[in-house]
This record gives sequence, structure tokens and C-alpha cells, in this order.
Amino acid sequence: MTLQTPLAAIETSRLLLREPAAADLAAIFEIHADPITNRFNPGGPMRSVQEAEVLLQGWLAHWRAQGYGYWAIAARQQPEQLLGFGGIMAKPIEGQTGLNLYFRFRPQAWGQGYASEMALAALALAFEQLHAPAVLAVVRPANMPSRKTLERIGMRLKGSLADVPGQAPSLLYEMGARHYANTPHTLPMPTPFGA
Repeated sequence: MTLQTPLAAIETSRLLLREPAAADLAAIFEIHADPITNRFNPGGPMRSVQEAEVLLQGWLAHWRAQGYGYWAIAARQQPEQLLGFGGIMAKPIEGQTGLNLYFRFRPQAWGQGYASEMALAALALAFEQLHAPAVLAVVRPANMPSRKTLERIGMRLKGSLADVPGQAPSLLYEMGARHYANTPHTLPMPTPFGA
């Protein structure tokens, strides 16, 4: 699933969603190295700027190859202040490549519905422009805020993945094209902070 023309920046009611840039490296590291934002990450916080550089280069390579990918997310009123990163990207999941929905926000942005707002834009891209058969999301069982966000936008628990050796399996959520077509695309109530 590739876009013929690379995706331009998208504006939702409150957010600016754009392709990441080299200038975002510090924000990528800051958000992914924060112990609070990584409390459910089995790998723990990012340890070096070099790890952030590898992550950014992977995201940019996907943008070059596919014309879309994970976004840098900012408030429309303050485009220079990044709230987080997220969107959809083609990734191997359960042995096959599918569209993975991902988001990671600064703690100051939690509880305001930004993840849902971004995710609805990502689902619209997946189903209305890429004509994807499904979008998947992988989440740790204890990560109730992310699980509630996925459920509020209409994603359904599909199964589990034994993706972290020695730990409980991650949960696999899915939204299929038919389910998307029959789901209201209105912004749900935000997940309460710290839920």
C-alpha cells in the first residue's frame, strides 16, 4: 500500500500531523527516553540519541518508500511544539506485513483526546486513501489508557502476540475495512489522565 503522491500535512480540529524531520530528533529522544511515557514499554526508555536517530531514519525511509508513515504531532495553534508521534506504518505483525497504529505522547498531552483525534485521521488515511483491509495495534495488557483509546475509536481485541520473551503476551487490536465503514467517525470522550 503506497501513495502515488507523498502525503501532505494534515490538520484535524486541534492537531497538525506532518512528516517527521531531522529537526525533530531531540523531541523523539525526549519523548521516547521519558520513563513516564515508557512505563508500559517492555524495552524501557530509550537510552541514547543514537537510538532516536535510528528510529527517525526508519520512519523517514518508510515515508520515502510509501509516501506516508508516522507523523510528528503538534497543536495547530503551536506547530513548533511537538506533543508526540504516531500514525500508521506498514510493519510485520504476526508474520505478515500490515498497517500498525502507533502513538506516543508527552505526559502533558495526556487525557485531552489527542491520541483519538490523531488515530481517527490515521484510520481515515488507511481505509479511505490506502484502501487497507485492516489496521492493527499492539499494546501491553497493563496499558489501560492505550487500550481504552483503541476501544473508543472502534478497534476490537483480536488476540494476543507472544512478542516479549518471558513476559505476558501483548494484545492485538484490529479494525477491518467493513467495520470502519459501519463505525461513526466522531471523536470519542478522552481517556481520563492516568487511567
